Amino acid sequence: MTIVARLLLLFCFFLPFGNSTAQELHKCGADELRISTLRQMPTVAGTVGRREAELERFTADFKRNDAARGGQQIYTIPVVFHVIHQYGTENISDAQLMDGLSVCNATFRKTYPDTADIIEAFRPIHADCGIEFRLATKDPDGNCHPGINRIASQLGITGDHAVKSLVHWDPERYLNVYVVSSAAGLAGHAVWPSDADTIPQWDGIVLAHSYVGSIGTSDQQRSVVFAHEVGHYLNLHHIWGGNNVPGFYYLPVAQPENCDHDDLVDDTPNTIGWQTCNLNGASCGNVVDNVQNAMDYTYCNVMFTEGQRDRMRACLNSPIAGRNNLWQESNLISTGVIPGPAPLCAADFTADPTTVCPNTDNQVIFTSASYHGTVDSLRWTFPGGDPSTSAAAAPVVTYTDPGLHDASLRAYRNGEMVEVVKTGFISVISDQQVPFPFAESFEESPSLDGPLWARGIFDGQSRWTLTDDAATSGTQSVSVNNWDSGLYTRDELYSPPIDLTGATQMRVAFKYAFAGRQPATSTDRLVFQVSRNCETSWSVRLMLTGSQLETAPAQDGPFLPQVADWQQASINIPSQYLTEGFRFRFGFTSAGGNRLFIDDINIDINASVAETGVLPEMKLFPNPASDRLLIELNALQATDALMDVTDLAGRKMVDTEQILVPSGRSTHGIELGGIKAGMYLLRVISTDATVVRPFVKQ
Repeated sequence: MTIVARLLLLFCFFLPFGNSTAQELHKCGADELRISTLRQMPTVAGTVGRREAELERFTADFKRNDAARGGQQIYTIPVVFHVIHQYGTENISDAQLMDGLSVCNATFRKTYPDTADIIEAFRPIHADCGIEFRLATKDPDGNCHPGINRIASQLGITGDHAVKSLVHWDPERYLNVYVVSSAAGLAGHAVWPSDADTIPQWDGIVLAHSYVGSIGTSDQQRSVVFAHEVGHYLNLHHIWGGNNVPGFYYLPVAQPENCDHDDLVDDTPNTIGWQTCNLNGASCGNVVDNVQNAMDYTYCNVMFTEGQRDRMRACLNSPIAGRNNLWQESNLISTGVIPGPAPLCAADFTADPTTVCPNTDNQVIFTSASYHGTVDSLRWTFPGGDPSTSAAAAPVVTYTDPGLHDASLRAYRNGEMVEVVKTGFISVISDQQVPFPFAESFEESPSLDGPLWARGIFDGQSRWTLTDDAATSGTQSVSVNNWDSGLYTRDELYSPPIDLTGATQMRVAFKYAFAGRQPATSTDRLVFQVSRNCETSWSVRLMLTGSQLETAPAQDGPFLPQVADWQQASINIPSQYLTEGFRFRFGFTSAGGNRLFIDDINIDINASVAETGVLPEMKLFPNPASDRLLIELNALQATDALMDVTDLAGRKMVDTEQILVPSGRSTHGIELGGIKAGMYLLRVISTDATVVRPFVKQ
């Protein structure tokens, strides 16, 4: 095992909380792993041990100094949140983050409204710790910053120390708090000062999103986790002792032998430790235990004692892990915590949803995320929306026109104005249906932004593009430039609605090409999903990842597929989806691989990537067309065919023409003078196949 791998096992101290209903609590073995790893790594263990002993000596001296221990100094700690997400519920709102900070402050400053409910025996030592936490308003370079970073990454799934490799602000200036999908399967974990001093790049706190604050994805009961983990960060052990046992380092909760150990705090009575909120709980000869202590495993742990306060304040005065720099006035100024309210320095906003499906209310709720402080007024602009302008705090906007739509916001305060414009921020999908059989080789597709195709918006942009870099037939395909897109991105491409009414069986086929990036192993993912009517629940019919997705060896530059690099996928469509308004979409999740290409999509009874019958290839030009459209066919053998034009609802706009298609390549024309400008479908119907291509009449 490498040193890095061993260290990944080392500095994890987890808090196993459950939710409000009875369920099995998570068990943590990280404490056992800590001592096991330290014994295998004597150099690291020695450094940690020396730092811990030094901090204990400092703490003892600090507690003997009555002036320092009982002083009126308020220690303010700058906090930065790093939300590590995959565009799901774990990407919690700013409001939930701020609520989490508020709950943590209430615990440390003794401002909970229900502090009168503290067990009477412990009310006299229920401490205002004089420690509070404020959101940073400047980044490490001194630039205005919201104090919240949102980073799309798969590392939040496991939520171990690897998330800190994505972003890590100087831990001697900021408390780094990471919000993830799963904190290694538990509620949260933190690094104690002696360990953080040894491995500073891992300093900070990791919290599962469902244990942050009392709103959103969390609740009041689970909100106590944040303060518990900050307790570890400031050198508190679990109330029953935990990791301070010489030569062993670990005590499981709720064990009788825990009575022989303590947490190095004088006014917290020895206890076995509790996992439920039993206010009458008593152990180790006590009349009652301090089950409401923030460092227990109960769900009502909302207080610190005076002794715990002194221990944490000692930690903040020690140079170990630089905790004594966090609250210095110079640092509070440089991180934007003081003086006073931060300036209004940037306009920003979010929207839900950013991709609008038809046959819904087509409404988007916009929310200002301008920072910092409260703004006096807002001025919104929504081209293509209804209303097109608004001054509301959270305007609701309706969209009907398919395509991408911009949105902008001006925020005002005390005569200052800041502005942001987000181009193509809202994607509206068309509800104009096309008939089957459906074929798309992207030769005549003028755009992926409507009226047929649509691109889902997640991080303010979509990376699906039409490209002439590679194709299986013709010259164009669709691609995601994963080479330049960053470590983790998510992009979706929506098909037009297709009327499959009356079909008894149906398949979809497409060709794809993908390569990884040397030397890393590819974990990128392509998902093919279907829906009956663009509903919120999409059914996964195909998922390709890793070696399943790779059609060529990993590349050390941008991937450009050759003929042999294309592979075919053919997928059955379940009968319940053979309805009016059927759709499919491609979802691609980047994990640092290479470029993806898709081409030649077909939906038919027996779909294959090649066109069926004697007409395997058809091209339209010019596109857009004016009064006449030219059609180039490449027939395997001579055949008679019918040719007509329909609108997207299937209504015939140009009467059927009989044509003779010779073997090989030939060009034919059809007159368009009698139809209005818009999107249409050309159909060529031979004896054994129908080939359909979209085009634009200008």
